[in-house]
Amino acid sequence: MGALTPIGLSVPDFWRGMLEGRSGAGPITYFDASGYDTRFACELKGFDPLAYFDRKTARRLDPFCQYALVSAEEALRDAGLLEYRGLDKTRVGVVFGSGIGGIQVFTQQARVLLEEGPHRISPFFIPMLIPDIAPGQISIRYGFKGPNYGAISACATATHNIGEAFRLIQLGYADVMISGGAEAAICELGVAGFNAMKALSTRNESPETASRPFDATRDGFVLGEGAGALVLEELGHAMRRGARIYAEVVGVGYSADAYHITAPDPSGEGAARAMQAALEDAGLAPEEVDYINAHGTSTPFNDEIETRAIKRVFGEHAYRLNISSTKSMIGHLLGAAGAVEAIATVLAIYHSAIPPTINYTTPDPECDLNYTTRGPEVRDVRVALSNTFGFGGHNATLALKRFEP
Repeated sequence: MGALTPIGLSVPDFWRGMLEGRSGAGPITYFDASGYDTRFACELKGFDPLAYFDRKTARRLDPFCQYALVSAEEALRDAGLLEYRGLDKTRVGVVFGSGIGGIQVFTQQARVLLEEGPHRISPFFIPMLIPDIAPGQISIRYGFKGPNYGAISACATATHNIGEAFRLIQLGYADVMISGGAEAAICELGVAGFNAMKALSTRNESPETASRPFDATRDGFVLGEGAGALVLEELGHAMRRGARIYAEVVGVGYSADAYHITAPDPSGEGAARAMQAALEDAGLAPEEVDYINAHGTSTPFNDEIETRAIKRVFGEHAYRLNISSTKSMIGHLLGAAGAVEAIATVLAIYHSAIPPTINYTTPDPECDLNYTTRGPEVRDVRVALSNTFGFGGHNATLALKRFEP
């Protein structure tokens, strides 16, 4: 696994930050946000592209693609694949997404067009902009010639990509897949757009406590950025080369709300069907699930409706589950959220520890489940779900399980 997050620029640092309950939110430093309704975000503090790329290469990659490449490098190194000589690269694929893609280069080149004219547009503009360039760049860098594309489904993007990678291996199209998502939307246009939708928290006086999923005083999500990459591998292939196996992907569930372009279905029916489908795909009973990494955006509607959906699927067992939202610490990484949150879920299984939901101070009677709000909790986690729900009514759930040879 590989991760770039607002609380850690590697998987070990990310895990440490979660267990410490660290907030990645702070005032925006990338541009002057003084005239914006929201003036804070969860930036990648300390990230220097020149630590990973030469200057020429860095200039030809939008930040979202830089993040994708860096997280993929960490994941491949962690998996021991960069040194493995027995790899058939025609059987290695990349399915990697971004919800928005190169919005930073779009913003910058739009300014060039207006101020300097069409002949000053960079020839790299379109290749830097398109979301599918991330899997393309990863495959070019390492020579991976298997299936290569990116699914786009807003905030459910990375989960859909992991699900696609899982299916491609199941169907025999690949032995190894690199999958996940990357996003870098903290820019003038990105923040202004989400502000116009009234989607972001405006708790400018206290950014570090602004992301407060399931709390009665929540007022919107906190925009984050980063990337997560996971190496999925067919079991026999992994065991033959002696790979470390963190967990198994055992099921995926997809559904659509068919309700509204941004608001979730108030009944929670669509989200519930995604969770139910993941359980059925995995052959699991609801009572076998120990932990849910919730979508938990800290918006008034999402958290109440996700709670309703969990109760719909799990009944009384919903009250025995541990639930947490890591967005309370890293903000909402949009198209990267599902990958980073899947990594958090895998680590909860691997280390038998539930990451907390921070900033929870005021109970909401409509959100009455166990959101793990008093710091990390030691618990044996054998089965866990990771939920992601996106604008457009896209719902995706991963079922993950401890690997037991």
